[in-house]
Amino acid sequence: MQAAPVRATAIPSFTTALRAVESLLMSGGQRTARRNAWTSVLEDRRRAKDRVETQRVLDQSVLRRP
Repeated sequence: MQAAPVRATAIPSFTTALRAVESLLMSGGQRTARRNAWTSVLEDRRRAKDRVETQRVLDQSVLRRP
């Protein structure tokens, strides 16, 4: 008795599925604008995190002074 052949089909990731839906609903310019906005949000978060870390280091250096 032979086993049935197994077909391996990749299941798309959530991100891939979301981008497919996005491409159906939005024009190219809207997609670009949304992605640019999201990139800006991520960059703002990174800068805020850097500011907090810098402030923490400065506060520690002030406390260590004699």
